[in-house]
Amino acid sequence: MEPRKKSLDDARALLLKRASELGLTGGVEDEVLERVLDLEVKTPEPTAEECRRYYVRNPARYRAGDLVEASHILFAITARVPPGALRAKAAEAHAVLTKDPARFAELAAQYSNCPSAAQGGSLGQIGRGDTVPEFEAALFGDARIGVLPDLVTTRHGFHVVLVARRIAGRTVPFEEARPAIEAFLRERSAERAIVQYLQILAGGASPLVQ
Repeated sequence: MEPRKKSLDDARALLLKRASELGLTGGVEDEVLERVLDLEVKTPEPTAEECRRYYVRNPARYRAGDLVEASHILFAITARVPPGALRAKAAEAHAVLTKDPARFAELAAQYSNCPSAAQGGSLGQIGRGDTVPEFEAALFGDARIGVLPDLVTTRHGFHVVLVARRIAGRTVPFEEARPAIEAFLRERSAERAIVQYLQILAGGASPLVQ
């Protein structure tokens, strides 16, 4: 059994045992577990100070309208090609284009496993949330223009990326961002509280005894 699945099964067993102790039996099992958590796990509401602190520490999360005009060459992961060999081929193309970016469209048409190869690898203008997180992090992680200095690895494969232009957006004001920050911090606190609760149950102590 995979470690993660075993951990989830163990947590479920602890909650079912606690439900029995509380007399919360009968009904759909998942609903019984929710009732246990609702009854015994209290999640504190994030304060305005905590929200403000998170906002200040994570400025990149609260920007809107940032755009990057980019092209890429995708070396897609397939069952037929070992990842090491694929990465080596991508690194070879990256080295060539770092020295001669003018050949980007040529090599995109030759090597890219993305439909954008027909347009020289062009992806057009990309905003936050338009791509997978790994690709977004590489695009918006700094202010470089040109071929990015490293290969970008995503769930799809290895990418050589060229940034042609950046269009700056704006920082979302705190009050506008606050509802999303509160929801995020509340969810994070809930996850931590549940983990602590399960640790108490696993230790054999009543969660009501602090």
